[in-house]
Amino acid sequence: MDEANHGSELLRACNLTKDFRGRRVLSGVSLELLPGTVTGFLGANGAGKTTAIRMMLGLLPGGGETSFIGRPLRAWRDPARVVGAALGGVSGHPKHTVRAHLHMVAAGIGVPNDRVDEVLDRVGMREAGTLHLGRLSLGMAQRIGIAQALLGDPRILILDEPANGLDPHSIHWLRNLLRELANEGRAVLISSHQLAELGQLVDDFVVLARGQVVTRKAIGDLADTVQNRVTLQSPALERLRPLVEQKGGVLHVASEGHADITGLTRFQVGDLAAEHSVPLHWLVENPPSLEDFYLSVAEQEFKAQ
Repeated sequence: MDEANHGSELLRACNLTKDFRGRRVLSGVSLELLPGTVTGFLGANGAGKTTAIRMMLGLLPGGGETSFIGRPLRAWRDPARVVGAALGGVSGHPKHTVRAHLHMVAAGIGVPNDRVDEVLDRVGMREAGTLHLGRLSLGMAQRIGIAQALLGDPRILILDEPANGLDPHSIHWLRNLLRELANEGRAVLISSHQLAELGQLVDDFVVLARGQVVTRKAIGDLADTVQNRVTLQSPALERLRPLVEQKGGVLHVASEGHADITGLTRFQVGDLAAEHSVPLHWLVENPPSLEDFYLSVAEQEFKAQ
């Protein structure tokens, strides 16, 4: 594949627009995927993430266009070698075995049967090859769906809600797999509304709200836009509140005896409590998370409505 004349991005979606039953569900959505990166596609249920993904892949009609390594997907003779997608597990006849199903998919995209065991090994599912699709757990189906997306050894991988049904061990596995794929020079797009998991998986993220892209940021830039949060436990929160406010901070009571403070560091809070003899039983400073950022963006969007 010759990428020299197409810029650095592997995927470019421009001005995706979609109306459904007279209602606009996507409005001018644009994004780019760069090689070597895992990009999060973030938004609440109903924000338009799956619709945008299906439009990128040519599975839904609508306005705008998407290029894959400089060309529309239909212009590639072997599109499965360019992009692989897992849109919620794996679909097939429930009585077919995993291996038989993947052999059929492999034949359809022109890759040898040996590739099936390679991708099953990569997702840790070699022993599941003899299971029927109808007997797979949700977490197993997610892994098999990723294996299917990898059959063509694509440069671009698109995963829609891949963490659904995964236990903590499997989420750790997914994180390592995505990092390996990115380190091989691929571009990965992962859509999710599970913010805690997504924050550990991605390099940058696009936030979609009400069918529009409202921001894009690198994970490392969160500290520039979201304040650190100090979490503490004290039996004297009402004594502490005016002291915090005098220093320009905000105290939010989370539950009885527990509070979050923004606008001050843990050192400032600790010194303030010591100076005024306010007892603290516990004090920790939490760096800004993807969830904090998303909630701040969502609040701004709510106010704008």
